[in-house]
Amino acid sequence: MSGHKHNEPESDIALRVKAMEQLLTEKGIVETNAIDLVADYFENKVGPRNGARVVARAWSDADYRARLLADASPAIAELGYSGLQGEDMVVLENTADVHNVIVCTLCSCYPWPVLGLPPTWYKSPPYRARIVREPRAVLAEFGLDVSDNVEVRVWDSSAEIRYMVLPMAPDAAAGKSEEELVDLVSRDGMIGVAAH
Repeated sequence: MSGHKHNEPESDIALRVKAMEQLLTEKGIVETNAIDLVADYFENKVGPRNGARVVARAWSDADYRARLLADASPAIAELGYSGLQGEDMVVLENTADVHNVIVCTLCSCYPWPVLGLPPTWYKSPPYRARIVREPRAVLAEFGLDVSDNVEVRVWDSSAEIRYMVLPMAPDAAAGKSEEELVDLVSRDGMIGVAAH
């Protein structure tokens, strides 16, 4: 799923973004690689790093984990992450018996303060439709094989509520500091399409 390209027409907004990027680069206002670096920064570093800090704190502090699972928005705000697209958050805990995955079937509602920009595949109609109908198959396409004895729960984000997954801590987490734990958490794990 993540590496697949689909033969769908580009949306109006995608076409406008491309036209604007082309105009800015042709006028010498910005270089293409600078645009790519900024997008990468927000998509893979700022937002996901915030969420990874939330997960690392939950893995290392049982009291924080309890607050996070009971009322996510204020618990996340304790770490300084809040705002637009993250006002009403719910954190879903993966366990040995339950694997959670998030989607927005209507559009691309996504918790920006903790996950950054949504990946392209998250917004794609095939992901949005298939993860609901055949979650195990889609997860396998991401390289995540969920055992048949584990319940898969798909959660549909909306304008009113945004979800984030609290992945299970990997064996490698044992004995690590909170800052070291941050490096073990991926954006995809917080969406539920990766183990952590």
